[in-house]
Amino acid sequence: MKKTLSYILTIFLVVFISCQESAAKKINNSTSVETIQASSSKSSTDSEGPVMTFNKTTHDFGTINEGDKVTTDFSFTNTGNSDLIIVDARGSCGCTVPKYPKNTAIKPGQSETITVSFDSNNKPGMQQKSVTLSANTSSGREMLRIKANVTPDPIKQKQREAQAKARQQN
Repeated sequence: MKKTLSYILTIFLVVFISCQESAAKKINNSTSVETIQASSSKSSTDSEGPVMTFNKTTHDFGTINEGDKVTTDFSFTNTGNSDLIIVDARGSCGCTVPKYPKNTAIKPGQSETITVSFDSNNKPGMQQKSVTLSANTSSGREMLRIKANVTPDPIKQKQREAQAKARQQN
């Protein structure tokens, strides 16, 4: 019985060790292939293709009152070697709306503006929102961020507190 158990344990140990070595080889091989592919694709996109260079990627509106509608402009230049096309721009919520040159070819060296509007209605407190741009750049996506500290409207704040109190009682 002890002999059989030691044979089984030995076989298990040999199989376990051989599987680990095989898995390690696969990981090393796939990692080197991915590294080569990434470096070759990076060098081809670095030498060709559009690049968005922004004057800023974040904007702080500071302290604003609840209900205020504020806007800011993000200027950018195509510093790449080919036409830049922005196919989509989406705000992280309905209160953040971007206005952008949609499906318009922006030539190398040309500058454009993206206007981002933020509606602070029913958004008291610290707000951080983003706009995701989908474009034909090497990464395919660019992010713009805005933030604001929204001072609550006293009347709306009392209504929110009354609603919260009613929910707690139920």
